[in-house]
Amino acid sequence: MRVRLLPVAAALVAGGIASAQTPSQTTPATARPRPPAAARETVSATLNGKVVAIDYGRPGLNGRKVDELIAKLNPDRVWRAGANEVTTLKTDTDLLIGGKKVPSGKYSVYVYAPATGDWALILNTDPGVPLKTIFPAAPPDRADHLWPILDGYAKIAPKEVLRVPMKSVPAKEPMDRFLISLEPAKNGASAVTLTWGDRAWTVAVKDAGVAR
Repeated sequence: MRVRLLPVAAALVAGGIASAQTPSQTTPATARPRPPAAARETVSATLNGKVVAIDYGRPGLNGRKVDELIAKLNPDRVWRAGANEVTTLKTDTDLLIGGKKVPSGKYSVYVYAPATGDWALILNTDPGVPLKTIFPAAPPDRADHLWPILDGYAKIAPKEVLRVPMKSVPAKEPMDRFLISLEPAKNGASAVTLTWGDRAWTVAVKDAGVAR
């Protein structure tokens, strides 16, 4: 079932970027066809027997450019790293991400996406907010699903546990739908890679228990 959000919490499903546009701002004669709903996906890697998993929504470009969508971000330049429900990273082991230690646990995932320069991966202990708190008419089967903070990351900035630069790399192949991948683990090491359009960003992930 599709959910229409109030303007303050609306998300442009095709791009995963907060938007204040409402259906009443277009007419049936001029409205664009509604883009496909963002798919949900979980990716994982096993580091020395311990699982690291990322669950996220996959917004699509639908003919637009990444920079066009990122330009819609709030001044803090923090993006939800997906679409719809909050993007999460769950790890059964302590990690080193970009050389910085992250304890085992579950985190919400955001991205710092400046107008120029490389992106940064953000992990935060804030779990998100139930959909019913931003959309009281949410259907019962989705009312308690957790959504990311869409109206100002500063509200949860004190709960941030990691902000690490990602390296810009060529995309292995262009992706209309945003893609998060975890490389197959080798000797307790993997990498998180974000790909959208013809651009990609990556950062190393290691099992902190054996990493040297």
